[in-house]
Amino acid sequence: MMVPGANPMQYLQQAAAYQQQAAALAGRGPYGQHGQQPQQVANQARLVNVTLKSLPFYEHHGALLQPSSLLAKGTGRFQEAQFTFTLTVQQANDIASNRDIRATTKVNYLHQVQLRFCPLDTTKEQGDEFPPSICVQVNGKMCPLPNPIPTNKPNVEPKRPPKPIDLTPLCKLSPTLPNTVNVKWAADQGKGWVIAIYLVEKLTSEQLLERLVQKGTRQSEFTRELIKKKLNDEGDEIATTNLKVTVACPLGKMRMSNPCRPTTCDHLQCFDASLFLQMNERKPTWQCPVCDSPALYQNLMVDGYFQEVIKAKELPEEENEIILNQDGSWHPVPKDDSEEVKKKEEKKDENSAMVDLSDDEGGSSGAVAAAPAVASAPTEIECIDIE
Repeated sequence: MMVPGANPMQYLQQAAAYQQQAAALAGRGPYGQHGQQPQQVANQARLVNVTLKSLPFYEHHGALLQPSSLLAKGTGRFQEAQFTFTLTVQQANDIASNRDIRATTKVNYLHQVQLRFCPLDTTKEQGDEFPPSICVQVNGKMCPLPNPIPTNKPNVEPKRPPKPIDLTPLCKLSPTLPNTVNVKWAADQGKGWVIAIYLVEKLTSEQLLERLVQKGTRQSEFTRELIKKKLNDEGDEIATTNLKVTVACPLGKMRMSNPCRPTTCDHLQCFDASLFLQMNERKPTWQCPVCDSPALYQNLMVDGYFQEVIKAKELPEEENEIILNQDGSWHPVPKDDSEEVKKKEEKKDENSAMVDLSDDEGGSSGAVAAAPAVASAPTEIECIDIE
């Protein structure tokens, strides 16, 4: 236990020296190197070959507890299992030295100890899912979990929103003290469950956007060939010579800054990468706003063709729609002359109405018939000077 007021770095260095000595005596080499897997003591676990889906807003830095099955003991409905992990010196230092401790916010850890649950299924990648009636304790303290979502279905237990859990505030950030995770859950007939604990780094939408831009853009020639293919497809019953698209994002209805779309989608319409990432940061769905298909972060690419369109001087700032041609070129939507004439006439009528209103209020002569009668009133008043 660290003495209040002591230097945390000095404490970690002393702990590192202690563990290196213990490791040498045990004949297992120096302990505490970055990336080395931490020791796990007396875990009630069986490792399973289950892969969890990657979470774009969390960068993986290592496994503290590899995916392990929640083993049910006996035939009872409610089960319990215990798992233990210990941080390395480097891991404890990374967590302790990367905190947001501003007075206006609660302590937020950028490097986190992350707990995840998923179904036991080795046939494909698994998304997060909580076992029924789940209860988690970390070092004897209750771990907050997402509130269950109410359901109207009879005899169906409400499920918790599928998301990872940050255990960091409940963990002992020491390389000499083990952390104990106790899990209680209701056994589900015919369905197994998996638990995993990782060390991750929390990322923001700005960081993901920067990485997406650094990945490079999809060549404009690729999109140009895609336009040609779509507008010259002989298999279509109706021939299409051009296509109208917009450079306004379908999410924000404003002109895109970084037009992108997934490599798994075959449509031409793009959406703004920044806005898309911000929305998924608040509520991760990773769904294409154009066709509702999966739009995973690793499949996103900035489109070079539409990036050139947005920066082109030929496209007025107030205009967001363009016409795509069969040869892969584009041009702004032409303005209809008749609509322009109609707008001018409407503007002229509005100006005329404004003049008539000012004549009635000011009393000066004008096109209104009653105006002369109003103007003669001051003349009659001047005749009173006869007295």
